[in-house]
Amino acid sequence: MIQINLLGLPKPKKGKRASAASMPGEGPNPMVLIVIALVLSFGALAGWYWKIDSEKKDIEKKMVAAQQEAQRLAVAKAKYDEREAQKKIFEQRVKVIEDLRRQQQGPIELLAMIGDTVNNTEGVWLGTLKEDGHNVSIEGTALSVHQVASLMKNLENTGYFRAIEMKETAQDEQTKDMQVFNFSLVCEKADKSQPQPAQGATAGTAGTAAKKM
Repeated sequence: MIQINLLGLPKPKKGKRASAASMPGEGPNPMVLIVIALVLSFGALAGWYWKIDSEKKDIEKKMVAAQQEAQRLAVAKAKYDEREAQKKIFEQRVKVIEDLRRQQQGPIELLAMIGDTVNNTEGVWLGTLKEDGHNVSIEGTALSVHQVASLMKNLENTGYFRAIEMKETAQDEQTKDMQVFNFSLVCEKADKSQPQPAQGATAGTAGTAAKKM
């Protein structure tokens, strides 16, 4: 039987199979698949690297901002500590000034009070005044022992003293024209936190001192 090749293609030889590329219906070339897989892998790696690099740069920016904020807070804290130290120094200075003022004001008020009390007591003159801790020593002259008792009563009525004791009283022998008595009193300062004695008790104390004299 005679066969005619109308397509003009060479006739395959017997005993040999047709090549895989010329066979219809087979899958893609494995080399192409490997190349595609490698391209996809490199693409995924590049994307992951870009993401990591972006996160790294963002963290570095945040770290720089945090360091700048920490430096700002450190400067602010240093200024605050400096102002607090200056405040304590000023408060200490004010306290020292107030203490000195109170210390100066105490003797001035005491002297003024005793001077006014002596001036308001008839027939009594102040000689010397000495302050020793809680005690105040007063020396002076009076025309009679009763006027010394009046002075003691007036001093107790001021509320500055808790107790007044007559240390000495004697007639001045040098004064010939009139009778004059020299007296010495020791006055114990009153504690302002303690209640002061009543006026009746004060008057009684002065009256008792007058009777003794």
